[in-house]
Amino acid sequence: MEHGLTLITTIAAGFGLALLLGFFAEKLKVPALVGYLLAGIAIGPSTPGFVADTQIASELAEIGVMLLMFGVGLHFSLADLLAVKRVALPGAIFQMSVATILGFLLASSWGWDMSAGLVLGLSLSCASTVVLLKALESRGLLETMNGRIAVGWLIVEDLVTVLILVLLPSFASLLNGSVDDTASLWQTVAYTLLQVSIFIALMLIVGRRLLPWLLWQVAQTGSRELFTLAVVAFAISIAYGAAVLFGVSFALGAFFAGMVMRESKFSQRAAEESLPLRDAFAVLFFVSVGMLFEPQVLIDEPLHVLSVVAIIIVGKSIAALLLVLAFRYPLNTALVVAASLGQIGEFSFILAGLGLSLGLMPAEGMSLVLAGALISIAFNPIAFAVITPISGWVLRHSALARRLETRDDPYAELPMSTERKYLEGQVVLVGYGQVGKRIAKALSGQDIPYIIVEQNREQVEDLRNQNVPAVYGDAVEPSALIQAHIADAAMLVIAVPDPLNIRQMVETARTLNPDIEVVLRTNNEDEFALLRENDLGTVFYGKEELAKNMMQHVLQRFDPQASKASRDP
Repeated sequence: MEHGLTLITTIAAGFGLALLLGFFAEKLKVPALVGYLLAGIAIGPSTPGFVADTQIASELAEIGVMLLMFGVGLHFSLADLLAVKRVALPGAIFQMSVATILGFLLASSWGWDMSAGLVLGLSLSCASTVVLLKALESRGLLETMNGRIAVGWLIVEDLVTVLILVLLPSFASLLNGSVDDTASLWQTVAYTLLQVSIFIALMLIVGRRLLPWLLWQVAQTGSRELFTLAVVAFAISIAYGAAVLFGVSFALGAFFAGMVMRESKFSQRAAEESLPLRDAFAVLFFVSVGMLFEPQVLIDEPLHVLSVVAIIIVGKSIAALLLVLAFRYPLNTALVVAASLGQIGEFSFILAGLGLSLGLMPAEGMSLVLAGALISIAFNPIAFAVITPISGWVLRHSALARRLETRDDPYAELPMSTERKYLEGQVVLVGYGQVGKRIAKALSGQDIPYIIVEQNREQVEDLRNQNVPAVYGDAVEPSALIQAHIADAAMLVIAVPDPLNIRQMVETARTLNPDIEVVLRTNNEDEFALLRENDLGTVFYGKEELAKNMMQHVLQRFDPQASKASRDP
């Protein structure tokens, strides 16, 4: 009974204080995650007053890790990653390498051994998925090109970190100098990789078919509780089974459970149903991590803390900024990516915690990682807020920045060999996402010439390789529409739901071509009404078009003439 009361007391104290401090954090425009970490510090053994049970909190945190990683896997999109692979893949590896080297050198200067320096550097190299997604969502950047690059970049970081989590225990004996037989070490590593490979193969071959089928069987019962239970049970059971049978970490097992679950047509519902429980245990995870923090480190080692923060906010951000600019993306894109990745979070805690448990890093290292996370997460909203003024100031005062911003890019203009039919009476199609691809396919089927304007440089490169006329750039900028020969076009089709910039796109197009016909899309009813009121063009609203198509199908079944009438304007 006493143990049960300890469990309840720990959960009650953790949730209650996390709610209070998370609320105040949000009011101060700081991510709630900072409040959760502070709640853990408040009920931890390093601060006076009530002390929660660290062992129970640690076990609850393991569930939090499983559900967090399950959520990451559930939202993992290979298509999103492939869309920005040319910048995200080298960018993430380059940035993680820079941060790891800086962390290693910093720890070496403090007199730490090689293993401690390596774990510290790796812990500082990976940004927080939770913080990044919340930051991009709150600013409406998640669906933009800049947001997709940042998310793709982070997906690569997540995958690399998962691999590190798998291999770190095998290399622990080598890193702490307790192994004499190198051959034995490599045998252990090979055996670990074999176990992981078998698990991944089973998940991709068997789990990919079995889990969606099981989820379908549960969904057929019509019970929402059973569906939620099935999702959570799959996540935790697979994570536990992976650890027991294959020696795979809970984190990796849960990640693949989510990734396989994504194959089901119920993946969206699975994400929605598991979200409350996932969020709840994620809060306990952050609280338990906060309990490990030693506030005394801020007093005893302020320079160490500042150095760690400098690597996270300055070192990582500059590395990302330079690489994005090297790939010929605009300064604004480079600044958004740099701000997105100038913080650390959940994976850093998991890595540092694993290093601590393996004896690779001192307790001070965990406190430094936590201090760096708290400060960088709190600073992150400020970093996003200053992007626009910094970009404007740099472009006004730096000739180099202006040259970089206006440098010639072969994909920012149509090739001289472009056929004449694409330059007169063509359709200018802005955006090549799910909607844009369908429109382009229909135009190709009718032999109607079109030019695509797209912000994804890699996609423009792929289209050019397929001999499809495409221009890289933002259609808000007149130069992009001019390169698409908007002055002689018959129609402008804006296939991206971007209410903030649609007006400017249309005004620019009509200035250059007063007679051009404009077609727009939106997913919001209020925006639909506003766009029609302002006479910006023919507007299509997603839900309205869906309702029309369903209505036509129903009417055709009972009255073909009524169906024809419903299609007439």
